[in-house]
Amino acid sequence: MASISLNDVTVEFPIYQSGGRSLKRVLLDAGTGGRLGRDGSNRVLVRALSNLTVDVAHGERVGLIGGNGAGKTTLLRVISGIYEPARGEVAVSGQVSPLLDVGLGLNMEASGYENIFLRGLYMGMRPSEIREHAREIIDFTELGDYAAMPVRTYSAGMLLRLSFAVATCANPEILVMDEWVLAGDAHFLGKARRRLEMFIDRSSILVLATHTESLLEEWCTKLILLDRGSLVAVGSPKDMIRLYHERAAEKAALQPAPA
Repeated sequence: MASISLNDVTVEFPIYQSGGRSLKRVLLDAGTGGRLGRDGSNRVLVRALSNLTVDVAHGERVGLIGGNGAGKTTLLRVISGIYEPARGEVAVSGQVSPLLDVGLGLNMEASGYENIFLRGLYMGMRPSEIREHAREIIDFTELGDYAAMPVRTYSAGMLLRLSFAVATCANPEILVMDEWVLAGDAHFLGKARRRLEMFIDRSSILVLATHTESLLEEWCTKLILLDRGSLVAVGSPKDMIRLYHERAAEKAALQPAPA
């Protein structure tokens, strides 16, 4: 049974060469949210996640909600094994299929066929599995003879279609998604959406971070509300979306009026 358990997890990033800048300036320059602090060596740290405890059970569809810098992407990367926490424990049971960057791992000098194998191997698929899916991927992407050409000759739309098709050919146990991934022009969007829906249906667990509230309500059984790396609340999509807007309105009311 697939499951995810994070116990008191903290993720910190040191900011080097901060010099005489203010902590506020450092945070802005770091391009991230979270909270600022210093370690025992007086280095400036950005704490992207702070003492986070989260459990996701088999069969759950979990959405992450929060403003920019809330920690959503950091949490997805912790679950995917990309980030190691500074403190706390992460226990993941089941193979994680991260859909964080569908273009990751493409070799621009290799052909479409070769990239299907490269990306499939990166995803942990066996060569026999990749061969089974190769023809279906080429048919889905409508690449035709271009499948034998180097992908550097592809248009941006063709690259996205190939990456998307390979990323969604496996049977995921734990599917981790950063924003809703669709590919191609208006003609292709219907096919892509149906494929993505089937891909999600095959997963045991979905963890989705998106700013599109209608998708959270459509696909998720519960939401995790984050703010500056801290857990605020966990509940139904309807309740968490309402709480998110209430908190945003409160913060806006506290802002000083423009001069």
